[in-house]
Amino acid sequence: MMLLKMKIPALLRLVLTLVGFWGAFRIVFDVILGELIPASLLTMYMFFVAAGVFMVFTFTEKGTRELLAPIKALVEDPTKKMLRNIVFVIVPLALGAVIWQVSMPSFEAPVELRSIHPAPPSSVKVFGKRFDLRTLKNPYRVLEKEDPEQFSELVAEGAKVYIANCQYCHGDKLDGAGPYAQGLNPTPINFQDIGTIAQLQESFLFWRIATGGPGLPSEAAPWLSSMPVWQNFLTEEEIWQVILFLYDYTGHRPRSFESGESGESGEGH
Repeated sequence: MMLLKMKIPALLRLVLTLVGFWGAFRIVFDVILGELIPASLLTMYMFFVAAGVFMVFTFTEKGTRELLAPIKALVEDPTKKMLRNIVFVIVPLALGAVIWQVSMPSFEAPVELRSIHPAPPSSVKVFGKRFDLRTLKNPYRVLEKEDPEQFSELVAEGAKVYIANCQYCHGDKLDGAGPYAQGLNPTPINFQDIGTIAQLQESFLFWRIATGGPGLPSEAAPWLSSMPVWQNFLTEEEIWQVILFLYDYTGHRPRSFESGESGESGEGH
């Protein structure tokens, strides 16, 4: 009861609010959606949240005074000299550490501005047919529940196609570290990365594999890819089987906007 009567200082409430938003973002992405939120994206979200929260807390003159009261007291109150000296030492050191870490020279090659997932066209013509990518589904995906034994056989067939054609670049472990990978610019995609196929629909992979690098759109370039036009070497069925294998091996689920699935990780094989 006494805790309910205690008034939490405005500055502490602001800090608790920011911590609450940060925790909410991590819970939503890491726990509920099963996705790892990139640090840069979380930083951007928190910047806008912090700006909004600060405007709310300083919307009135009274709110501004309450928020700045502890800071003003720390600077002006003679009895807080020891605490003031500690803060004036810790804050510059903390800021210096952050700036030092950010400004440290890197000996790695500069990262090229490359778009990993270009926007797909609404339809594509491959294998002599026109496919609507907005509604296209993997014809074998239903067998995962309807006939698990046949589904496993198709995954195994996809694995054979992958080893015979794809592992030279994308690697035995689908990590983009195949024996030819270092000779390509850019290097092949790492399918194990949560930011690749786990974020995509199977129709997107079908389009990218079938049309390869030459099939990438010219808008908002650069779209860089060394991948061949696999429709010239594989059948439509083999490409769908390879896609089954990619998701099965990495333990990801294909993204489906209809069912709400979003690349949740599962158990790999």
